[in-house]
Amino acid sequence: MKNLVFFLLILSAFQLTAQKNKHFRWNQMLQKFVNENGQVDYSNWLADKDNLDAYIHTLEKLPPLEISSKEAVLAYWINAYNALTVQLILKHYPLKSIKEVNDPWDTEVFEVNEQKYTLGNIEHDILRKLNEPRIHFAINCASASCPKLRNTAFKEKQLEAQLNQVTRDFLLDSTKNKLLPNQLQLSRIFLWFGKDFGSKSERLEFIKTHSGILLDNPKIDYLPYDWSLNK
Repeated sequence: MKNLVFFLLILSAFQLTAQKNKHFRWNQMLQKFVNENGQVDYSNWLADKDNLDAYIHTLEKLPPLEISSKEAVLAYWINAYNALTVQLILKHYPLKSIKEVNDPWDTEVFEVNEQKYTLGNIEHDILRKLNEPRIHFAINCASASCPKLRNTAFKEKQLEAQLNQVTRDFLLDSTKNKLLPNQLQLSRIFLWFGKDFGSKSERLEFIKTHSGILLDNPKIDYLPYDWSLNK
């Protein structure tokens, strides 16, 4: 009995350590192949594709535990979404846009606990249901108008600060949004996922809070979306 308890304690410690370190490989690749502006060096990453595949395989084997925090779950699925998107681009590279891929968001690309997922499943059925609108500025669709791919991995303990930073960066990027007190030209992300940001007044409060710009009942328009590859 004592041996069994000891084995279970060792197994539990191993699982917790593995959970803690599972995004290390992804962080290294991001540092190597993504610059501060979110531009991705796909041509050189292609030569290191096996490393990316190994990271995704690790994620498939180490999903969040039942005791995992909401932050750990969010970090896991955000990193998974971004890594799977890069993997999808590399599989079809060279190309000029993710839209050249057949059904990029509806193709099964991931399997956890014998359940298969598409990118669409991860975004709509998992991440959006966690009631965290800032995820829209953390996940990347490999396109110029998307929020930039962050060149460090999202992590449980740093997630709150990371989500605040990517949201502020996106809002204040004049290529993605143009914010004036009485006029907003917003990314279509706010149009497509308007429900996640609440009513118009709640959406304006969100933008004001994360951009630091005071708003005076602004007129709202939406900018065209550039689907060209983020390279």
